[in-house]
Amino acid sequence: MASKPIILLVSLLAIAIAASTAEAQLGLIGGLLGLIRIQGTLFCTLNGNIGINGTSTPVFPNALVQLRCGGTVVSAATTNGSGSFSIVLDPAQVLLSSILSSCNLVVNTPLSTCNATLPTVGSLLSPLQLIGNTLVGLLNVANLIPAGFQLLSNLT
Repeated sequence: MASKPIILLVSLLAIAIAASTAEAQLGLIGGLLGLIRIQGTLFCTLNGNIGINGTSTPVFPNALVQLRCGGTVVSAATTNGSGSFSIVLDPAQVLLSSILSSCNLVVNTPLSTCNATLPTVGSLLSPLQLIGNTLVGLLNVANLIPAGFQLLSNLT
């Protein structure tokens, strides 16, 4: 009769281990069911940002926008005819915290490409800013935008 409490205890322990393993796996899957989306619009100005009046600022189509982390290109996109770009990342490959702390958007396409009166040398550089999360179905999407481009003359 003494074996029944032991069997019951072992059974309860096995159930607890199975439940914690399932919970850990679900947590891992839940963590992988997310995306990081970086999007914005590049304007044809000295700093790639919208002009002061905002209504007559031309966009910068066909510009290569790179996501660089520690000098390494992690991803890239080309702006469309409206100057918009979107980069989507898997957080299993790149952590959101490291993107915000050590990554920048870089545009090496010469500004003179969209306006002949703008410089032919120099690159645009912008840190990133988290503007919030969006739930899309089962995906948790972290939304980032450029925090503001600056023209740098010595970036390659």
